[in-house]
Amino acid sequence: MKSWDVIVIGSGAAGFAAAVTACCKGLSVLMLEKAPHFGGTSAISGGAVWINDTDQARKLGKNGSPDEMKTYLRTIIGEANYRPELVETFVNAGRDALAFLEQEGAVKYSLRPLSPDYYPDEPGAVDVGRALEVVEYDGRELGEHFQTLRSPPPGMLLFGGMMVNRVDIQHFLDMRRSWASFRHCGKLLLRYGRDRLRHHRGTRLAMGNALIARMATLALRKGLELRLNVTVKSLIEHNDRVTGVEIEQNGESATLHARHGVVLAAGGFAAGRIAPQFRPATQQHYTMSPATNDGAAFQLGLRVDAKQGPDLPSNFFWAPVSVLRHPDGSEERFPHLVTDRAKPGVIAVNQRGVRFVNESNSYHHFASAMQQQAENAPCFLLCDAQAMKSYGLGLARPAPVNNDALVKAGYLYKAQSLGELAQQLGIEPQQLEQTVERYNRDAQNGHDTAFHKGGNSYNCAMGDAAHRPNACNAPLTAAPFYAIKLFTGDLGTSRGLVTTADAQVVNQQGVPIGGLYAVGNDMDSIMAGTYPGPGITLGPALTFGYLAAMHMVQQSPLTSGENA
Repeated sequence: MKSWDVIVIGSGAAGFAAAVTACCKGLSVLMLEKAPHFGGTSAISGGAVWINDTDQARKLGKNGSPDEMKTYLRTIIGEANYRPELVETFVNAGRDALAFLEQEGAVKYSLRPLSPDYYPDEPGAVDVGRALEVVEYDGRELGEHFQTLRSPPPGMLLFGGMMVNRVDIQHFLDMRRSWASFRHCGKLLLRYGRDRLRHHRGTRLAMGNALIARMATLALRKGLELRLNVTVKSLIEHNDRVTGVEIEQNGESATLHARHGVVLAAGGFAAGRIAPQFRPATQQHYTMSPATNDGAAFQLGLRVDAKQGPDLPSNFFWAPVSVLRHPDGSEERFPHLVTDRAKPGVIAVNQRGVRFVNESNSYHHFASAMQQQAENAPCFLLCDAQAMKSYGLGLARPAPVNNDALVKAGYLYKAQSLGELAQQLGIEPQQLEQTVERYNRDAQNGHDTAFHKGGNSYNCAMGDAAHRPNACNAPLTAAPFYAIKLFTGDLGTSRGLVTTADAQVVNQQGVPIGGLYAVGNDMDSIMAGTYPGPGITLGPALTFGYLAAMHMVQQSPLTSGENA
């Protein structure tokens, strides 16, 4: 009989937080992953965490008040969907969870010097103190497992395999006007060149890739058994308790037992067949979740009478997405999070050629606005030659990169006049010209009277701090003009299985199901389909993954007789 103390289904940050904590507390852990690569959505994410009063924040005198964070969350989430017990736990336990994982060597974070909450003018919001970013990691520490770490999409890599973080991107943008940035980029390129002599991609890992790699390195050293290409067919129950799983691997079935508990951490259902029924209908929608995030763990829970979260106006975490279609029929998706929308000389218009949103607001807010009217989805992101040269647009890179291949592929539209660009986009030319003319008049003075682009600290942090008089606004005047088409998309599901504050899944009566836990996107998010700040998925993922493991540590293990 094959048994472990803990079985974790899924290999993202939440699953690894549970696995690492359990391993460090002396429990044996088996991690099952459906995909041929581990890391899930977390491995291709920005990797940021949003946690109150961390050690990093305290060291810089930015320790936050729990009451302020709860006030902010209550404001953004709304009274109807605010869950005091879970929010209280997250706010109070987040620091302990991160500190434990840091002390064990599973994660390493630094405080972002400026990273405002997404609604910085609301009560309880802060500009600094809650958002932390991943410290880079050497993928070579993973040894042979580096080959099976999920790689970010090509559009998020430079030169075919080089990872960069938020700071690196800024250095590349500044390298022609700053010796320090030029030197920084030169070092990165030299390291990358050496890496490619021996590896399939660069080994200097950043963002979510670094997070997963570091966690996996420690967990594997602590004895974690990681199995890939495994399908979990069902949960095993005995005496009203989940005691293991039935799996299929390489065409063979097996029964695996868990003495302390089973953790559902398979990334939600954003790529599953059921996803469309939980989101507003738009012409086309693209998730950034891997295909294996199909809701299988969600369904496993429902089959043992687990309670699912309520249907909300937003059951997902939204983002606008552009799509490049390759000649072989494959497609490459790019989420427009931080690199272009807020930059000076960039605006968004709908199918009528009219602006409909503050382009520098969060990606969740932007995509939500796309869903409000059919004419807003898809929409178009526009810029002029100067903005393209300075910042790029989606997969189109800034100077000196030649983007003609993207024009030829139909991803990037290019025209010598706004009228010509409008014709390419199927927009009435006069309407687009009037929209740009109206925006340009305001942008000359650094103001956007229509939508207040650049009107708060978050907007400006996403813009270009060196641009004056406003970090987000500049007229579109220099030909050629460019555009890309944006579709509604998502970064994963918010709706999941209802849990207690220690991540135990509850049944339809609200009673915890013994031995069953849900974390990450399999857990019904405390954010209730809102997006208060950067890292609001991974912060709770690490926190509740840690709490799930700590709860399992305290449980008496099942004997082989109980498992029989």
